[in-house]
Amino acid sequence: MKRIDIDSAIRLHNQWRRQFLNAFAGGDYADMPLSEHRCCSLEQELSPRVANGNNSVLAALLAADRHFHALANEIIDLSNNGLGDSADLLLPDLNEAAHRLIAHLDDARAVLADG
Repeated sequence: MKRIDIDSAIRLHNQWRRQFLNAFAGGDYADMPLSEHRCCSLEQELSPRVANGNNSVLAALLAADRHFHALANEIIDLSNNGLGDSADLLLPDLNEAAHRLIAHLDDARAVLADG
């Protein structure tokens, strides 16, 4: 099974979070590559591990990753449908979800180091 690079995952999720915040700076949706977050492979790498074991740390990490990306997708959908103001209201939630996800990534370091 592929090793998960925790530091890289943290960097990527922080980068995606900043892209969203910058895209809506000043209250206007900017044309930025907000769909980049969809290339995240964390779910693909975690799902089999969670399915094959009873690891609550990895299950919490997987749930946090799914929540982050669901919020990001919702923001993109709202923006694409001309509802930038509504999308903007979700940015604090995305910011908080990113911080929670990063905390879960830190928690999972020991579990993922073991295999």
